[in-house]
Amino acid sequence: MIGEGFVSPESSLAPHRSAVVERKTRETDITLRLDLDGVGTCTASTGLGFLDHMLELFSAHGRFDLEVRATGDLQTGGHHTVEDVGICLGTALDRALGDKVGITRYGSVQLPMDESLALVSIDISGRPYLAYNVDLSNRQIAGFDTDLALEFFQAVVNNARFTLHVRLLAGSNPHHIIEAVFKGFGRALAQATRIDPGLRTVPSTKGVL
Repeated sequence: MIGEGFVSPESSLAPHRSAVVERKTRETDITLRLDLDGVGTCTASTGLGFLDHMLELFSAHGRFDLEVRATGDLQTGGHHTVEDVGICLGTALDRALGDKVGITRYGSVQLPMDESLALVSIDISGRPYLAYNVDLSNRQIAGFDTDLALEFFQAVVNNARFTLHVRLLAGSNPHHIIEAVFKGFGRALAQATRIDPGLRTVPSTKGVL
């Protein structure tokens, strides 16, 4: 569902590539606003403080403006909220990118966070694929199950329809590791979604992404 105030990224009058997504189920109620051409401001309220912090890092390091308001059945755990926020973010990315004319398409960074080092690479290919090689099973940070990071990125990828590789190259502190991943995701996505002023077509020999 597209909320009020959404401006189509295809419109020549649109100053920014932006989208509003609303999702309401029996488990969650979420409104998410995304501006790809922002300055990195973020307001996140999901009921999961660690997730809010990671969304703020993603926004700041990608220079995306992001607003997320979510309520969910946290009494059963954070799974539904985390996954549905990922669904909304992926959907917003897909809508905001529009026909993808002029985008750089690829982005890749190695992001250090103290002892941790994460490799994050993106191809806005139109094909959803996630390779997530980060072993943090059965750990928890401030009530956030670290396994849910995988669920979040899988939901983003499925709905944004791009390829995402995440690989942990070094690290021992779970907080630092996930922080490096979210910061790296923001940086790599900023590269991939950046407009190339010399490109006036879709960056694909197929002519479509």
